[in-house]
Amino acid sequence: MSSRTQTQIQESSPGTVGRPGSARVTVAGRSLEVRTIGELMPDRPALVFLHEGLGCNALWRDFPDRLAERAGLPALLYSRYGYGQSDVFDAPLGPRFMHDEARQALPELLDRFSLARPVLVGHSDGASIALIHAGEHPERTEAVVALAPHLFVEPVTTASIADLAARFPGSDLPRRMARYHRDPLATFEHWARAWLDPAFRDWNIEPEVAKVRCPVLALQGLQDEYGTMLQVRRIAELSPCARWVGIENCGHSPFIDQPDRVLAEVGGFLASLGIGRGGDRAAVAASA
Repeated sequence: MSSRTQTQIQESSPGTVGRPGSARVTVAGRSLEVRTIGELMPDRPALVFLHEGLGCNALWRDFPDRLAERAGLPALLYSRYGYGQSDVFDAPLGPRFMHDEARQALPELLDRFSLARPVLVGHSDGASIALIHAGEHPERTEAVVALAPHLFVEPVTTASIADLAARFPGSDLPRRMARYHRDPLATFEHWARAWLDPAFRDWNIEPEVAKVRCPVLALQGLQDEYGTMLQVRRIAELSPCARWVGIENCGHSPFIDQPDRVLAEVGGFLASLGIGRGGDRAAVAASA
């Protein structure tokens, strides 16, 4: 971790939480848990991980560490407001919550760590946030890796969420979520209510994706219970630098269901762009 990044973290919170490299920063008026892998430097690429709708830093498991090691890149993870050990929800999520994250919290977080052009690695809701940000801030996004992204609302998505919400009170999900989230009930209810709100049915980020100019790799499990291949195919139709990959024997969490395949796909994607181990663009430019 660079001295500048270390200072920023200490100014936000003198203590650390969780595993080494973890800390707290204040972003958009909320205290968020963050974790760094390796040394973040303002003039070099970095991976920035954006978790799913019920995710957080810890629920990425060891995937960020493995990808950072494979790519030879530092990384930043953060739990969004309402998730993990970040501040607990004190207001409902609106239908535009992913747009709000992409336009307000994420840019401020990147500024705090002086990350000018990160590679955004997003899963589910996090992938949608990454795509919105890339479309609206093309000058500050190096590339996007979108795992099981949502571009529009499909019946299979709302049906699966409604089923999960109906089963939630009598299931062991509250107990399992309590291992990772400060207030698992609030985390689940705010997320589910936002997705099931009738006002959310028209939610769509195709206009933002059409403005994406950086390279995009979109990965989708062929057995995804929360979305179909229409999502990733549409990304490739809208964005000139995007390609998609369908993964067999894989549900909504490719990095869990098929971690080695995902690591190979993402590692190859970054290598083809000259980003990371043996060829990151900043290093090449500096030596020219």
